Amino acid sequence: MKKISFFALAFTLVFTTSCKSDKKETKTETPTENVEEKTVTEPSENSGKQVWVVLNSKSGSNVSGNVIFEQEGDMVTMVASVNGLEPGLHAIHLHEKSDCSSEDGKSTGGHWNPTAQPHGQWGASEGYHKGDIGNFTANENGKGTITFATDEWCIGCGDETKDILGKAVIIHQGVDDFTSQPSGAAGSRVSCGGVIEN
Repeated sequence: MKKISFFALAFTLVFTTSCKSDKKETKTETPTENVEEKTVTEPSENSGKQVWVVLNSKSGSNVSGNVIFEQEGDMVTMVASVNGLEPGLHAIHLHEKSDCSSEDGKSTGGHWNPTAQPHGQWGASEGYHKGDIGNFTANENGKGTITFATDEWCIGCGDETKDILGKAVIIHQGVDDFTSQPSGAAGSRVSCGGVIEN
């Protein structure tokens, strides 16, 4: 009986010790796995940035909406969704100041043009402003959307020729003709939103 008890006691000690060492290994592996996952999924310096802009009515209009800017790598994508427009084409631009305090939206200043180019259609060889996004169409219900992507913008990078923070999104009543200087004769500013960090 004593031999059996001694055997049982020895077996229990060996089993308990092996379980404890198994548990220790599991605990040390878990933090290592978590650190590795963070390293893999951690965004790079110029990616994963996002800014939301609320568009408010200006110039006696009912035009409102929102704009999302998102940076992945060197590309910034803008998606604007606008309501309350007259059906048809309307211009959208980035203006030089994120100050939407005036009723007519003119507190935003002119088009954002850090490279001192003439106004024009985006990508034109004759030149264009960094804020010359272009035109988009509102449907019969006054709703319109536009998606625009470029590597000539950044979000919070500090480069004055690329950084869209501190600028304003302006929706115009009319159409940008891409030739009239300095703003494309797009008419009154019917909606405004400041591009600021959330």
